[in-house]
Amino acid sequence: MGDGVQNETVFYSKAENYWREVEPTVDGMLGGYGKISNIDIDGSKKFLQKFLGQGEGKTGNGCALDCGAGIGRITKRLLLPLFSTVDLVDVTQEFLDQAKVYLGDESKRVENYFCLGLQDFIPQDRRYDVIWIQWVIGHLTDDHLVEFLRRCRGGLRPEGLIVIKDNVAYEGVIPDDVDSSVCRELALVKSLVTRAGLTIVCEEQQMNFPDEIYQVHQLALR
Repeated sequence: MGDGVQNETVFYSKAENYWREVEPTVDGMLGGYGKISNIDIDGSKKFLQKFLGQGEGKTGNGCALDCGAGIGRITKRLLLPLFSTVDLVDVTQEFLDQAKVYLGDESKRVENYFCLGLQDFIPQDRRYDVIWIQWVIGHLTDDHLVEFLRRCRGGLRPEGLIVIKDNVAYEGVIPDDVDSSVCRELALVKSLVTRAGLTIVCEEQQMNFPDEIYQVHQLALR
């Protein structure tokens, strides 16, 4: 079973064109579901804080990377409160420009704004304590997701952590022709993580989201 993407160039260009037309707001980033942002951030914080701290096996709080960052919703609410510095990467320049406004004074603790698709992004070696990848893996083909996760592994500091938080399908792979993405079943996501040479150290379902949206799972990887 694969992602079903027939033409990578079309798959990526359609997604870029879609996001160029999206309002650079929290509601735009969440596809009209801005109301779930607080629940989402609270769940992410509880999940991430299991791993942060001092001592053996704990993840540091120096630098985090926000992948598919958009206007910086996660950077502002989750990562900047927990880390000294944050980098953002997103394919849409307008979103990154807006992030500098949205983050306000805290933007001074953002060291880099990278405008690239994740299929082309190469994290700096051993730079990040946490690489946060939320609601964006569906914009990568299976092979590109595996390759990206491998590069992320190289970008981690000792005891660093990769977190994937994303929609999961009940079965198979469900394409979305509107934003040019796919939604994978959890078993497929896990198999791609394994292909990348990573281990799932914790997995949880995000609770209290509306019934009409996909289930959302968060996976901590090392």
